[in-house]
Amino acid sequence: MKALSGGHGGLWGWNNPPRKPKSHDSERQRRRSKSSSSDYPEANRGAINRFPFKQALTAGSLALTGDTIAQLRERWRDAKASKQHSSTYPDSHGFFQNLLSDHDWLRSVRMISYGFLLYGPGSYVWYQYLDHRLPKPTVKNLMLKVLLNQIVLGPCVIAVVFAWNNLWKGKLSQLPEKYQKDAFPTLLYGFRFWIPVSILNFWVVPLQARVAFMSMGSIFWNFYLSSTMSK
Repeated sequence: MKALSGGHGGLWGWNNPPRKPKSHDSERQRRRSKSSSSDYPEANRGAINRFPFKQALTAGSLALTGDTIAQLRERWRDAKASKQHSSTYPDSHGFFQNLLSDHDWLRSVRMISYGFLLYGPGSYVWYQYLDHRLPKPTVKNLMLKVLLNQIVLGPCVIAVVFAWNNLWKGKLSQLPEKYQKDAFPTLLYGFRFWIPVSILNFWVVPLQARVAFMSMGSIFWNFYLSSTMSK
């Protein structure tokens, strides 16, 4: 076989000296390529398997902030309503003095746990996936990310947060009614708010800060949603 190949890898006795080093170079390139391709999924799996504690903590903290603002607004609105029907109205000092005692801490725990356990880790994995599938910062990829964010992540978030709240309240049997009544209007309001925010999120904000940015956006979203639904 060695004679047949010419001793240098040439076919049918053709002497082709460059073939041997090229073969070794190609082999080394294949090995490096194989090593890189095999390491890349391992790195991705490692990143996915590690719990994103920082992003989860950020989402939980901002969920608490949004819930606190929402509760303050509700109590302030109730206090203004009571002032119109009563001559005795507590001053601002008395209002803030009773702030902690009037706070619904169970409701806050629901929101914190949702942000920490569900929204933070889930959105982190989602954005990692989007950047892996659509890595180039082109206008086409931007629009695809915004579109996918709205038609995939948006409905998932609404479905999960409704289910999470009803689970904590022990009202899972009422979940279909909750979906039928509030899911679609909430989704429409979400489109109006989150599409511009998503464009900024994918176009300007770096990957490692996107969960925090969207969580901060959720604070304003909660305020907007509360104001709109109370009309």
